[in-house]
Amino acid sequence: MPDNDRAKLLLEINNAVVSNLDLPALLRAVSICLKRITNHDFAVLFIYDRTEDRLRAHALHSEGGDDTRDRGYLLPVENTVSGTAFKTGQTIVFKRADLEKFTASVMLELPQSARVQTGCCVPLIARGTALGVLTLISFKKNNFTKQDVRLIEQAVGQIAIAVENTLAFEQTKAQNARFEMLLNASNALSAVFDLDEVLKVAAGILRRHVPFEFAGVALYDREAHNLKILALENSPPDFLKGALTLPIEDTPDGLAFRTRRIVRRGRVDFAEFPSPHMRLAFDAGVRSYCCVPLVSRNETIGVLAVANGFEDSLSPEDGETIQMIANQIAGAIETAVQFNEIERLKNQLASEKLYLEEEIQSEYNFAEIVGKSAALRSVLGQIETVAPTDSCVLLYGETGTGKELFSRAIHNLSARRERTMVKLNCSAIPTGLLESELFGHEKGAFTGAVGQRVGRFELAHKGTLLLDEIGDIPLELQPKLLRVLQENEFERLGSSRTMRTDVRLVAATNRNLREMVEEKTFRGDLYYRLNVFPVTIPPLRERREDIPLLAGYFTKKHARRMNKRIETIPREAVDTLCDYSFPGNVRELENFIERAVILTQGEELRLPLSELDPDFQTRSKSGLPVSASLEEVEKNHIAEVLKKTGGKIAGRGGAANVLDLPVSTLRHRMKKLGLL
Repeated sequence: MPDNDRAKLLLEINNAVVSNLDLPALLRAVSICLKRITNHDFAVLFIYDRTEDRLRAHALHSEGGDDTRDRGYLLPVENTVSGTAFKTGQTIVFKRADLEKFTASVMLELPQSARVQTGCCVPLIARGTALGVLTLISFKKNNFTKQDVRLIEQAVGQIAIAVENTLAFEQTKAQNARFEMLLNASNALSAVFDLDEVLKVAAGILRRHVPFEFAGVALYDREAHNLKILALENSPPDFLKGALTLPIEDTPDGLAFRTRRIVRRGRVDFAEFPSPHMRLAFDAGVRSYCCVPLVSRNETIGVLAVANGFEDSLSPEDGETIQMIANQIAGAIETAVQFNEIERLKNQLASEKLYLEEEIQSEYNFAEIVGKSAALRSVLGQIETVAPTDSCVLLYGETGTGKELFSRAIHNLSARRERTMVKLNCSAIPTGLLESELFGHEKGAFTGAVGQRVGRFELAHKGTLLLDEIGDIPLELQPKLLRVLQENEFERLGSSRTMRTDVRLVAATNRNLREMVEEKTFRGDLYYRLNVFPVTIPPLRERREDIPLLAGYFTKKHARRMNKRIETIPREAVDTLCDYSFPGNVRELENFIERAVILTQGEELRLPLSELDPDFQTRSKSGLPVSASLEEVEKNHIAEVLKKTGGKIAGRGGAANVLDLPVSTLRHRMKKLGLL
């Protein structure tokens, strides 16, 4: 080609370089100009990618037009002809036979690779820095002469400057886009405090900048030492569920969490990540993914992951974008988690306050355990033994024996006494509502669920829960109760989110659970879980010596409440009470004494004994009724005990041992009462 034509050609290339900032358009214009002297068949513009340490195909032009199929293709620097030209900074003209020396040659993978005969690779060098390579391919043998190569090198010098300017422009443009993206993300997330809403807003931000099908956020659970996944958007139904957890080991999410680095893979590799969760993800449709750490205040709180259903879907730039968005999301998530925790504690405190107010307003059967009988002392000894532990206690006892009172004694003697004791009578709640009472429910979980409700297990967290009449829990609910006892976790009605609880359970029943197990009306596994430490509370008929003390205690209690002054109890009445079997136990005795206090007008308690013993009127005519003060009742009681012990005061089997009093104290009282 004459020199004038070469100069004219270089001028045309210069004009093309000046007028085109877009790399594909630049390559097209330059390729068309060069084709007049080199007659090449297609051209490829490779730019070095520092992140990948490879050459990336940014543009490709052929006789049939631009081919976008290979745009973005990554070419190894080692063992490729274009990579060698880039590394050495020297132009390489090659023939097809020369390609055999380059084991990773891309030339054999480009369109119509079988027809490649010769090629020319010229490095793009601007101000001493290698930017990439311009590779021209021809289907003809011996196509590139020395004169052609010199002209190509002159043209590439101009192209290199244009490429540098274009890359700088694109970098500035990308930075501005990133700043705008981060500003928009910050503004969108700053006003959101609900965790679900944060995830929804985050998904919208991600979708505007990164192509993905599935996305999820996994937060670190310190207690379980794993990652708990929260569904974000378009989650595979069998994979990203609210209750699913991921192990820290053998998963890309765990690797991103541990290393605080981006983990991006173009395909699923079970050898690298052998966790069964990867198989689960693959079966759900995941083929490529990118996991980035969520770091807030220099602490890794979880992982953000996006995935697609086809391979090689996410570029390194996508990974960087995801990481930048994750940095914004991390702070918002931590704020939302803290806000939700504050709201939860606030609601829990409000619920506990309401519950305790209801407890204070309600009237207990009695304020303390009254009695000195051997049967009662035996039970108190068992309670004193088991209370400091966190073991489950099963209280057996007839109706009215005071099972709730003994459960309170267990709670008050335990390390949980500073926390709430919550009670629930399982027989008093309709079957359809019992599950909600135990575990709570979300708004809209069932008809009438107009708001969220905290269940008894959640309310009793770190405290004690009394389940009275546990034998009345329906069979279909028993597996859920067994799960919370064994795993310390449950779900509210209408929610898939697993909640953990730390509760000490005290169960009470007046039924024979073993017989119920044999009759298949109570689950055996639940029975064995409850029956860790069974305690049988004796009925009142087995502790008759406590009846005088209980009668005096209830008389004082109800007389004080009714503003009455009652000083004496008829001795014959006390004897009758001791002879009566009281099928309703302590509750029946208290109700009977309360009725007597209501009927009494003077200072002597008038008991309607005819209600207890139909023969009382006959006995009262033949007997000698004696009015006795409370002091005399105590005197008569001690006298009866002395009579049974044959007058023995000290030692084993003596009156002091029976009454559970120090010998000195008993002697002092006997002297005061005139018994010594």
